[in-house]
Amino acid sequence: MLSDEDLLRYSRQILLPQVDIDGQLRLRDGRALIVGLGGLGSPAALYLAAAGVGELHLADFDQVDLSNLQRQVIHDTAALGRPKVESAAQRLRGLVPDLRLQLHGALDADTLATAVAAVDVVLDCSDNFATREAVNAACVAARVPLVSGAAIRLEGQLATFDPRRADSPCYHCLYGQGGDDALTCSEAGVIGPLVGLVGSLQALEALKLLAAFGEPLVGRLLLVDALGSRFRELKVRRDPACAVCGGAHGQ
Repeated sequence: MLSDEDLLRYSRQILLPQVDIDGQLRLRDGRALIVGLGGLGSPAALYLAAAGVGELHLADFDQVDLSNLQRQVIHDTAALGRPKVESAAQRLRGLVPDLRLQLHGALDADTLATAVAAVDVVLDCSDNFATREAVNAACVAARVPLVSGAAIRLEGQLATFDPRRADSPCYHCLYGQGGDDALTCSEAGVIGPLVGLVGSLQALEALKLLAAFGEPLVGRLLLVDALGSRFRELKVRRDPACAVCGGAHGQ
């Protein structure tokens, strides 16, 4: 059961009939992997911890740089030069002292597969196509839901892929072979509140999956136009011939 302190800490979301005590208990028992602790991963990690998700696995190979602080709000000036996983862990423990944390640096194919299989949901907050493809493949193999976000310049995207569902596409169904020639934020720029918005929406999607309420963005791609303050939604269908998930749904 929840302690008196937990009931007070999470009282505002327990009041929601969609969450209630049962949903809060599911969050407490939930485990989430956040890949990337930059502009997207910062708000995602903070909101998942604050909402009462019991165990967070944090993965990032990078160190905190001065140019990060414009948007990566989980880090501060005192953390410059420190590994992002350590900086983030310190901030999260200050927010929720009994939060269970698992820290990962660089993940290769084997360690990524192990990390994904150990959690209930994965949030891809990385900034390159190769990592996104690797995370997607690991999620499909382990049948773990994936919440994928991206933001650059003044545009953002968000989608949820759930390999447990026969009708769900995967990241590869949507983007195919993609490519590594896409610009990064360091080359094209990005506005801070946009990554904060997309990362917060990723956290919301993960909470819906963990606590089993609402309608996740499965089979839908949410497009964010920050310049015009507009949202647009596109339907995404599963590709039966997909090289990543095409055979997985028949298993």
